[in-house]
Amino acid sequence: MSHQVDRVVDDLSSALLQLKAAMRGMPLNQSGFRAAHDKAARAMGTLTTELLDARPAMT
Repeated sequence: MSHQVDRVVDDLSSALLQLKAAMRGMPLNQSGFRAAHDKAARAMGTLTTELLDARPAMT
């Protein structure tokens, strides 16, 4: 089970890096997008941390 958690975390990290690269040059302050982006980024960081912390309990 911990192997699956590792894969999910790796895939999540990869997707966030792709999103970051895709957003280069975008005007982030239009229509409140910056606030939504920051909120989503914090939520994904929290999810990643909690998944890694819970990994030993999932074995």
